[in-house]
Amino acid sequence: MAQVPQTFFDALAVRTWCGLALGALGQAREEIDAINVYPVADGDTGTNLYLTLESAATAVEAVFAGYETGAGEPSLADAVHAMAHGALIGARGNSGTILAQLLRGMAQVLSDDSGHERPRIDGAGLRRALRRAADSARQAVAHPVEGTVLTVASAAADAAERAEGDCGAVARAAHEGARAALVATPGQLEVLGRAGVVDAGGRGLVAVLGALVEAFTGEPVRENARAAAAVAHARVAAVSDAGPCADGSGNGDPAYEVIYLLEADDTAVTRLRERLDALGDSLVVVGGDGLWNVHVHVDDAGAAVEAGVEAGRPYRIRITHFGLGDVHTGRGRPPRQRVQRAVVAVVPGEGLAGLYTEAGATAVLARPGEPPASGELVQAVRRAHAREVVLLPNDAELRHTAAAAAEQARAEGIRVALIPTRSAVQGIAALAVHEPGRRFDEDVVQMTSAAGATRYAEVVVAEHQSWTTAGICQAGDVLGLIDGDVAVIGPDVTATAVTVLDRMLQAGGELVTLVVGDEAPEAVAEHLEARVRESYLAVDTVVYRGGRQGALLLIGVE
Repeated sequence: MAQVPQTFFDALAVRTWCGLALGALGQAREEIDAINVYPVADGDTGTNLYLTLESAATAVEAVFAGYETGAGEPSLADAVHAMAHGALIGARGNSGTILAQLLRGMAQVLSDDSGHERPRIDGAGLRRALRRAADSARQAVAHPVEGTVLTVASAAADAAERAEGDCGAVARAAHEGARAALVATPGQLEVLGRAGVVDAGGRGLVAVLGALVEAFTGEPVRENARAAAAVAHARVAAVSDAGPCADGSGNGDPAYEVIYLLEADDTAVTRLRERLDALGDSLVVVGGDGLWNVHVHVDDAGAAVEAGVEAGRPYRIRITHFGLGDVHTGRGRPPRQRVQRAVVAVVPGEGLAGLYTEAGATAVLARPGEPPASGELVQAVRRAHAREVVLLPNDAELRHTAAAAAEQARAEGIRVALIPTRSAVQGIAALAVHEPGRRFDEDVVQMTSAAGATRYAEVVVAEHQSWTTAGICQAGDVLGLIDGDVAVIGPDVTATAVTVLDRMLQAGGELVTLVVGDEAPEAVAEHLEARVRESYLAVDTVVYRGGRQGALLLIGVE
């Protein structure tokens, strides 16, 4: 169905663009993965771009959802800030990180132009936004290389500056300029010329700009076949012609890709750039206002993470070994054989992520207020590299997201069973009875039964006044939720937790699981353990440290 043309750039145009761009990258993902030979031939650029934009689109939809029950609609500033923030926290890989900075650069201009008197911008504003995007992305890369997505972005901005007219005319000029620059990339970067392909990141940006044209004109853009030059040849060329160091497997290039989000001030980040630049290459640091996304290729992954710890607080840390991770092109070591069965689980804190990983599960870390998108869950299922996967969302709000991820994984030939766990403590119970040697159906039944037999609760602090099933709470009150509903409202964390635990154990139980967050009082776990010992003689207690998990305390009773 054709889109309604948009003459100006407003919040609705941002929403439309994100949706169309996500669809375009979804269609082109495999093609882009196949031509990915620079900076590392790891065959994931298309997937990384898709996941980055999916995070941006999800953030924009969340902004609009906040207005659906009330009057009005989000401002352009609201929409572009959400888009940029979503891309920043969800950025994947080298190209995804650069795309996040491109969107951030655009947002800086679009939000500047979107005060109360001007809730939208025209073609001139879009020209400035594209220029800022290209320049800020280039500044974020430690050593810019021509023939990459940076070249394509600059060409798009140059073409836009020469255009006249409304946003549709400017977007079309930018897209045509980007497409022309993309076709020229094999002549600018030797590794692309040898492989006979265009730059994969640049190809993704052309798709994103094509979606921008469609958002303004309502007319779908047909990509030039030359932009996907020699895709079939690339699968072979990436193995034989991309050069002795293209895989990062130890023949001169760094062996690891390290990515993390970082909370730090500007001065600390300046020092961090210098240190990481000395450790490796492909350094890209994007963001600002205290939150950054750091990407680097290094031989010493530990040193890269330690540098982040010295600069501030790194989290959502991802470390990929190129030699082990490349399954698309066949470079590096031979692909490892699939295991028969694996468990993929969403967990709310670093402590639980470590616990689940030690138990053999593939953990997907969910930061409070920032749930993973379906694409991130699909990527985790792929990373588990198993024929059969048990998926534990561990959150009632993630049921539909997990179902979409399971459906996509099944379409790729992976047998996936989704157990609708609503809390991480239910996931712990399911994982405790998991036996890979059992028949798949039997294992799923046992895990589902264990999760279903576990009542769950959490203790949190109310952020604002609201009506609850236990009465009216005020901001700062301590809430005890049992099986998702507010059951206790109190002034003290420990006292509220004791009341919640007593109510749960009234129905019986054999094992109490306590997951303590970083912000919980130091003595709360000790106090609850003593309560169980004194009042419930046949009940055992186990305590885990959850890290920054959102809730002060998670309680499970089996």
